[in-house]
Amino acid sequence: MSGKTVWVATRKGTFKIEKSGGRWRAALVGHAGIGVNYVARDPNTKRLWALLGHGHWGAKLSISDDDGATWRDNPAQVKYPEGARYIGQDMYEDAASEVGVGWKTTVRNATLLKLWVIAFGNDGALWIGTIPGGLFESRDGGTSFELNRPLWNHESRGGDLFAGEGTGETQWFGTPASEGGEFAPGIHSIAIDPRSPQRLLIAVSTAGVLETSDGGHTWRSRNKGMTMDHNPDPEAEWGHDPHLIELCQSAPDHVWQQNHAGVFFSDNGAQQWRKVSAPGEGVHFGFPVTVDAHDGKVAWLVPGRSDAQRMTIDGGLFVARTDDGGASWRQLRNGLPQEAAYDVVYRHALDNREDAVAFGSTTGNLYLSEDRGESWAVVSHNLPPIYAVRFG
Repeated sequence: MSGKTVWVATRKGTFKIEKSGGRWRAALVGHAGIGVNYVARDPNTKRLWALLGHGHWGAKLSISDDDGATWRDNPAQVKYPEGARYIGQDMYEDAASEVGVGWKTTVRNATLLKLWVIAFGNDGALWIGTIPGGLFESRDGGTSFELNRPLWNHESRGGDLFAGEGTGETQWFGTPASEGGEFAPGIHSIAIDPRSPQRLLIAVSTAGVLETSDGGHTWRSRNKGMTMDHNPDPEAEWGHDPHLIELCQSAPDHVWQQNHAGVFFSDNGAQQWRKVSAPGEGVHFGFPVTVDAHDGKVAWLVPGRSDAQRMTIDGGLFVARTDDGGASWRQLRNGLPQEAAYDVVYRHALDNREDAVAFGSTTGNLYLSEDRGESWAVVSHNLPPIYAVRFG
């Protein structure tokens, strides 16, 4: 692990984690007092990208070319084009419904509610996922960004609303994860196939997983095998709530998914998923998952108790690891608190690099393992709420 750096995006700034004098230390290096949804380094250019949520001032891209010593706004910012609209879902009280609520569709003008994730293709392309469900791409290193219209106009979300009113129906529902809590779809996962940067998998809360193999010109659903326990039709094509997807860099057909309804694994490039939850081992509900770069059957996640009780299981924090594609799971607890721990780990707040694994929680706790999770050390108990953790 010598010389490696961990970047941490928090509610109150960007932190850089490095090892010094045998200890891992956290330093605030940018965006003090500002919400940072995600921070990552472009492996092609070594530039750092931070996705900010300014609250009153909106979402902005910030960049650093000197390893976080200084930051500046990216000259080009993500912006929805004039005329961009989408079909949203509004909840209303419905006495006739079994759950007492119903949903009605409304057409909304698209404005940027959140910059959620950025990904880098080995062809130099940059991809950014947003709320309300726009995928933006740059082919010039971030000098400009353009909305991917084939995905925005996909039939699953009502067709081309630039040209008219579309079908009036959408299969893309929402998430309250925007800066202001507005309920709208969000793209939080972008997995790029290292064999072919024209092939991407994206995950949408709430809709499911979609794939392109031609650089975003066409898209298809990749939800076969996924189930929704809460839905009258558990195997419906749309309506799934993947919390995160990630593929193996050395075996890209091995794809992992932490889903609202469990843990899913695919060994054929997401053409077919299978559920690999193990509720008896505490492995079912959660948000993050990270995959070993060399072995697609090895993955780590941080389980939560349930959707209704988003906290650790029985007050003890642990990381779960599988070495066999989800056939079995181990609970890794050494060095983690086992009493009165109530951490929640967000979808981007777990990562691995070689033998190191790191994760952070909404209570400002940051942990790091240098032996694949067998034992853990505390980096800090005093950070702001942690949104993302990335090696690089």
